[in-house]
Amino acid sequence: MGNVSEVMLIEQVVDRLAATYSDVPRDDVAQTVASAHDHFHDSTIREFVPLLVERRARKELSRNNSMLVWSS
Repeated sequence: MGNVSEVMLIEQVVDRLAATYSDVPRDDVAQTVASAHDHFHDSTIREFVPLLVERRARKELSRNNSMLVWSS
């Protein structure tokens, strides 16, 4: 997988998570995905990075979303 493909896949992750977490501003979703993506910056095997990024970002967004529900 080349870098262009990975970038496109990461953009799709942002799209999916923004749709799932529609109550979270898209910029916040994109920032969470970017942070998760940075975590895998030094990974030498890139094929699974988009999947791992999505899982990590989803976990973070779920945690933050549940904290907002409890604090309301």
